[in-house]
Amino acid sequence: MNILADAIGKGYEDINSCDQNLNRCCEIIELNSQIQGQLFTILNETSREGGHYAGVETIKTRLLPWLGTCFSCATSGRLFETNLSLSQDSIEKERQLRELASNQTFQLQELQEELTSTRLQLNHVQQDLKTSRAQEKDALRKLDRLNDYEQQIQILRDEISILDAQKSVLQSRLARSRSPSPRHTESKSPSPLPLRSCSPGRARRTNASRRTCLVARFGDIYAQERLDAETLLRTYISDVEMVQRIIYIAAVESFHAAKMAYRQFKIRVRETLSLGHSGPESLEDTVLDYIVRHEDLYDVQASVNEVIRSMNINPKISFPPEIDFIVISTLIRELCRVAFSMQTLVPPLDIAFGTDGELFSETKYHRSFDSDFTAALVAYHVWPALMENDVVIAKGEAVTKRGALLSRSRSPSPLRSGSPSKWAY
Repeated sequence: MNILADAIGKGYEDINSCDQNLNRCCEIIELNSQIQGQLFTILNETSREGGHYAGVETIKTRLLPWLGTCFSCATSGRLFETNLSLSQDSIEKERQLRELASNQTFQLQELQEELTSTRLQLNHVQQDLKTSRAQEKDALRKLDRLNDYEQQIQILRDEISILDAQKSVLQSRLARSRSPSPRHTESKSPSPLPLRSCSPGRARRTNASRRTCLVARFGDIYAQERLDAETLLRTYISDVEMVQRIIYIAAVESFHAAKMAYRQFKIRVRETLSLGHSGPESLEDTVLDYIVRHEDLYDVQASVNEVIRSMNINPKISFPPEIDFIVISTLIRELCRVAFSMQTLVPPLDIAFGTDGELFSETKYHRSFDSDFTAALVAYHVWPALMENDVVIAKGEAVTKRGALLSRSRSPSPLRSGSPSKWAY
């Protein structure tokens, strides 16, 4: 060891670095291997020169024992070779892993590129889909506008027909005003109704548009004329319930009077037209067309008077003796006109029958703001529901309160007239 230390320059006084000592050892190993190679060459040549058995004793006594002592060194060398082989295997595996990782990275990049391309295609498809949807919505809007235009055209045609009817009425009145006095003409039996020209089937052609206008007008009366009448009545009556009962009964009586007037008017028209009816359309259609064209012949004032007469004898309402129900004649007149026109529809429109104490129906009525929303029975009605056969077209309004019917029965309203009435509202 001292010789080796002296050879590598590591003495007690001189200390080299680790790299310097390792480099010196590697140089010594290289010199040793070269010397050993030369020695074995000399031994081989020497043994050949001495013949078969020359130098055997020397080999036995000196070389073999020395080789035996170096066996452990040889084993260490094999271990080194084994470790070197394992290191080479590890290096090879690492190389293979690096290649595998490189391949996987390349495949991942390819997948990412495909994913990016797919996303771009998906974005294009989504944009195309949005464009198609926008075009579809635009087409639907155009179709809706076209339908609206067609409806407006139909409404305009109906209005033109109505104007033509009004023109015919005015011309007929003008012709009658210009006709000569009966003293200068031969006496003729007067016709109960003026016969004017009318287009066959007009009532049915304009049925939908007239129905829409009448339903809207009924709603306008509820929103305007009803509130005006309520405000007017509140100046005479402080009881809000009584005011609302008066208006509701006025609506019910107006429909009743208008329907009666319509039946009578229809009978007169049928009797008149049946005498000379010969057209392709039925007599009923002809009668209906005539009534639709000549609604101005309806004596609405007679119906208003009938409504006021019926209200004066109604036991459920009262009014100051010095005031008459004529103060709400505007509301009554508009209701009679609308009710009369509704009878010309196919099918006709009417109001729902209502009685105090009936079970409240969500499909027929709205609850008034001052109602008890937990009560199941109707205390009284504010406005009737509009019906077409058994279907509700426009909801009415009702008041629901607990115990209201009992308190009302204990304190009956004073009667304006002593005549009893059997009608229920």
